[in-house]
Amino acid sequence: MKDLIVQKYGGTSVGSVDRIKHVAKRIVDRADEGKKMVVVVSAMGKQTDHLVEMAKAINSNPPSRELDVLMATGEQESIALLAMAIQALGHTVISLTGAQCGIKTSEVHRKARIEGIDTSRLEREIESHQVVIVAGFQGIDDRDEVTTLGRGGSDTSAVALAAALKAESCEIYTDVDGVYDADPRIVPDAKKIDEISYKEVLEMASLGAGVLHTRSVELAEKYKLPLVVRSSFNDNPGTLIKEEVNRMEKVLIRGIALDEDIAKISILEVPDKPGIAFRLFSFLAAQNIHVDMIVQNVNRTAVNDISFTVNVDELQKAVEVSQKFAFDVGAQKVEFDQGVAKLSIVGTGIVANAEIASQFFEALYELGINILTISTSEIKISCLIDKDRAKEAMVHIHKKFEM
Repeated sequence: MKDLIVQKYGGTSVGSVDRIKHVAKRIVDRADEGKKMVVVVSAMGKQTDHLVEMAKAINSNPPSRELDVLMATGEQESIALLAMAIQALGHTVISLTGAQCGIKTSEVHRKARIEGIDTSRLEREIESHQVVIVAGFQGIDDRDEVTTLGRGGSDTSAVALAAALKAESCEIYTDVDGVYDADPRIVPDAKKIDEISYKEVLEMASLGAGVLHTRSVELAEKYKLPLVVRSSFNDNPGTLIKEEVNRMEKVLIRGIALDEDIAKISILEVPDKPGIAFRLFSFLAAQNIHVDMIVQNVNRTAVNDISFTVNVDELQKAVEVSQKFAFDVGAQKVEFDQGVAKLSIVGTGIVANAEIASQFFEALYELGINILTISTSEIKISCLIDKDRAKEAMVHIHKKFEM
C-alpha cells in the first residue's frame, strides 16, 4: 500500500500514561506528514507478567485457553489508551484487536503461528482514519478462539501486517537506539550497528540478543521487507535490517549474544540403539518444546549420555517428557542444570576463519572458564558456559575482538 508505514511500540515505550502520550504525539506528527499508519502495540510494561502471576495465584496450572483469553487483554488495554491519546490530539484513529483486523492463526494456544491475514477491514479503516492501532501478540483461530503468539509476538504481528499490506517498511520502536554489537546494559563499550543483514540479526536474535524475535526477522526476510529498529525516546536513525550488507569477503564479527534464559537437560546411560535419539526428540517436538544445543557422548558400554538445552520456561515440561522417555528406554536418570548460559559470536563467514574460533576460545581460557558444549553454523560460534561468569566473558570477548 502506497505511503503506508507499519510501526510497533511496546514494553517501556507504552509503560505509563506519560509515555503513551509521548508515543501518540510521535504518531500524529508522522501522520501530519501525509503517511498512512498501522501501529502495532504490545502490553504496557510488565502487564503480561502481572496477568500470568495472577492466573497462577488462582490456579497453579492454568489452562492454556484461559491464559490466552487473559493475556490478550494486556494489548487491548494499550490500544484503547493509545487511541484515546491520539484522539485527544485532534486526530481520527481506531483501535482493533487481532481478531478484528483479520489475523488468523494456528490452533495452538500460547504459541500460535500466523497462517494468514484478511486485510479487507484494515484497508477500509486505513482509508477512513489514516491511523489504525492494532493489538499485537494475538489473533484468532478457525474455531474463533483467541490465541497468542508467544515470545516476540508483537514484533511478529507488525512484520506480518506490513507484509500483508505491502507497506513501505516496518519500524520497531524499542528503548534502545537500534541493534548493538553486544548488550549495552552489560558491555559499556557496545556500538550501534547502522546496517545488518537478515541472516546475521536472525542468528543474534536466536542466540539471545533481545532486540528482535527470530520469527519477525524470518518473516521480514521471506518478504524482503526492510526493517528499522529505532528508539521510541529520540529521533536517531536506528539500525536498518535488509537482505545483504556489502562487505566483500572481509570476515567481521557483527555481534556478541548472550542467552541466560536456558537450562541444560542430561539423560544418562541411554541404550545405544538406532532410533533412540529420534524417539526422544520426536516426543519433545510433539509437546512443542524447542530444543537448541544437542550433545551425545558415546560411551564404551553400549550406552550414551544425551544432553540438550531448552528455554527455562519449558524446563518443567521438558524434564517430564525426558523422565518418561528415560523410563521407557531404560536410561539411568535425568539431570538438569539452570546455572548455564549460551555465549555466541556472530558474523558472516566466521566459522571458515580458524583464527576467529581460536581467539574466541582463547578469551574464555584467559578467564579460566570451562566450555561445556560447542555449537557452530556458517555465521556463528556458540559455547555453553557457567552462567555466573557469562557477563564477564561477554565484556572480555568484546575487548578481545576490538569491536
